[in-house]
Amino acid sequence: MASVAGELLLTAGVVVLGYLAWQVTLADAVMGERQQEAGRAFAQQLDAASGADGGAVAEEALRTDAPPAEVRADDRESFAVVHIPRLGEFERVVGEGTSRAVLDSLQQGLAHYETSAMPGEVGNFAVAGHRNGQGGPFTHLDEMRLGDRVYVRTEQAWNVYELRNHEYVPPTAVDVVAPVPRMPEVPADGRYLTLTTCNPEWSAAGRLIAYATWVGWSPAADGMPAELAAAIGEA
Repeated sequence: MASVAGELLLTAGVVVLGYLAWQVTLADAVMGERQQEAGRAFAQQLDAASGADGGAVAEEALRTDAPPAEVRADDRESFAVVHIPRLGEFERVVGEGTSRAVLDSLQQGLAHYETSAMPGEVGNFAVAGHRNGQGGPFTHLDEMRLGDRVYVRTEQAWNVYELRNHEYVPPTAVDVVAPVPRMPEVPADGRYLTLTTCNPEWSAAGRLIAYATWVGWSPAADGMPAELAAAIGEA
């Protein structure tokens, strides 16, 4: 009888843990969808502010001259939308500052390191996001591949970056968000994007970093870059 009781308790424990895991996963999915909805809504606000037709697709190739200078946002203010086609339906809002108020927000979810560059600026535009929990925008960040593109939309421009590589680092490796990633003593002469999240999943023991380099920009008023529109089925 004792053996049977023990097996029943063990089974019950597995069921409870499975239910809790399901609850967490479901909550993450629901929050993620809310953040996606917020991304779409904020993109419409940016369209209205820039005079862009929300359904327009830019016909011109990406420009490689210097993009317009971006005004730095106030703390916790939303200022950009990020699209990452490799991660599926990914349209998340970037808020200023890496406080929990931004990272955990249903209206944002991605957080800009306030000491880093703005989108398209010379230097390192560095962004943090949760790996799991609170919508988990970067759950699958490790699945990005060399050459995958990241599109950063502001009121003025679409800035486009290409993935260069991943790196796994300890939490103390703050130089990943230096103007030249991992080289804090070197002045920046290029435009970079760094995405940071926790590693492994459901742990803050380390960090997963994705590095990308800038490849060009297009005016926001011209509409979504054609390659992004094609990738997400908007063309």
